[in-house]
Amino acid sequence: MHKHVRIVGILHIVYSCLGLLIGLLVLVFLAGLGLAIDQMPDTENFQVSVSSILGVIGFFVALLLTLFSLPGIIGGIGLLKYREWARILIIIVGFFDLLHIPLGTALGVYTIWVLFNSETVSLFGQPPAAPPVSSPQ
Repeated sequence: MHKHVRIVGILHIVYSCLGLLIGLLVLVFLAGLGLAIDQMPDTENFQVSVSSILGVIGFFVALLLTLFSLPGIIGGIGLLKYREWARILIIIVGFFDLLHIPLGTALGVYTIWVLFNSETVSLFGQPPAAPPVSSPQ
């Protein structure tokens, strides 16, 4: 199960980074669209510029996607280090991923299968291995 735990950790990091990238693309797209619309001659009479409205919308979408992506990145890194808190966090994230059809659903099912496995639970229940003690010669 060591391999499956590592795969789940890496998949959550990649999937969450994809969410961050989509948030950034939405922000850039909406801000650019707003600037392009502001350059049109018919928009001179607006009290509030379209670029500011679309920029604010893009900022909030990017902020939401960032807030939803950070637990997956943090938990994925912790999972690679076999931290018990990361296992619990990724289980919660995995349940929320079930709602993101189709990729999130597949990731959520795989996450739940791996992290609820009795062998995986025992991996996280063990104390970290102590370094070997060398005897003085």
